[in-house]
Amino acid sequence: MRIEIVAVGSELVTPDFMDTNSLRLTAGLNDIGLGVAFKTVVGDKDRDLASALRTALARADLVLCMGGLGPTEDDRTRETLARVLRRRLVFRASIREKIRERFRRRGWPMAASNLKQCYVIAGAEVLDNPNGTAPGQWVETRHNRIALLPGPPHEILPMFEKDVLPRLKGLGRGLSARRVIRLTGLGESAMEMRLKPVYARTPSGVTVTTLAVPGDLSIRLTYTGAGPAAAAEARLDELEAAVERAVGPWIYSRDGRGLEEVVGGLLRERGLTIACAESCTGGLIGHRLTEVPGSSDYFLESAVTYSNRAKTKRLGVPAALIERCGAVSAPVARAMALGIRRTSGADIGLAVTGVAGPGGGTARKPVGLVYIAVAGGRGAAVERCSFAGGRSYVKFQSSQKALDLVRKSLRPRPAKAL
Repeated sequence: MRIEIVAVGSELVTPDFMDTNSLRLTAGLNDIGLGVAFKTVVGDKDRDLASALRTALARADLVLCMGGLGPTEDDRTRETLARVLRRRLVFRASIREKIRERFRRRGWPMAASNLKQCYVIAGAEVLDNPNGTAPGQWVETRHNRIALLPGPPHEILPMFEKDVLPRLKGLGRGLSARRVIRLTGLGESAMEMRLKPVYARTPSGVTVTTLAVPGDLSIRLTYTGAGPAAAAEARLDELEAAVERAVGPWIYSRDGRGLEEVVGGLLRERGLTIACAESCTGGLIGHRLTEVPGSSDYFLESAVTYSNRAKTKRLGVPAALIERCGAVSAPVARAMALGIRRTSGADIGLAVTGVAGPGGGTARKPVGLVYIAVAGGRGAAVERCSFAGGRSYVKFQSSQKALDLVRKSLRPRPAKAL
């Protein structure tokens, strides 16, 4: 079965919004042994949307169309698909009553514009939407299955799981199993070179795909085929062992978890707390750590000491030290880590100071130069780093490296030989 996802919305073809729904839908399809052949992002103009839908229907058996089911003038998906299929739209009073009741519970009158959401393509099955006013639709033709789904994530994901996936089970290529291995500290090209022997020994039915952003790499192992689940897991075990031999020192997660979640888990296991002193990262490390549910078990605070005065006043970094070495230096990073550990009472103090750019760099201290310090009961260790890319990339890579240094500091030390 060939599947295409069509994401509809003029906002999606601007630099301000990203289509993330298709990632969730693809993951759900993969779990039942189905893959996506095409993904299309198209704006709201009738002509462009009609063209995208005709193309999708010509080359895919299943089309999942997301967005454009709202009450506004530019929500045109149902109308455009009806025209492409040469079917009429039928008004459903039952949908109108559901929308009215939804507004009534909130004490609001139903707007006349919501009436357009009550029209259904002739022959379509209505997919209930308890989380919004836009119902979905399931349409079948001689050659295609089509799902019209609302765009907001809190509406589309429950509908997809409840009303779409059950219709597709049994249509895939059998069993599907997946592993996600994540790495940091290794470049994409270096990873590819090390993985070449792994690619050559990939078992039948298993695919290896990689995803890279500066500072974070993912290796996805997917098995699709027939047979017992144990056999699928055994094939992935074999391939995962080969990946471990190739890039083991850089692996931080073998189950798809992000670095902030891995570090949080280690802190919780050891009953330790952490506090951060951030300069060039501007609070990004604290944000990442607190994105993990339950992080209050181990995260105490993050002080964004951006100015030299803040480093002195908040962390106790001597002004003379900053004057002598500069704010971006190993001694200042060490003093920051020790200072946040002391003032917060945390077991671990983490500090970052650097030049994020695009300006502010010098020949001695160029853009991308970052010092990271981790302080614990035995003092503080500092690492000098040099990151490439724009400001956001330098900040993210700094946060990634900082979290990885904490992770490494929490790993069990190898036992000494007797």
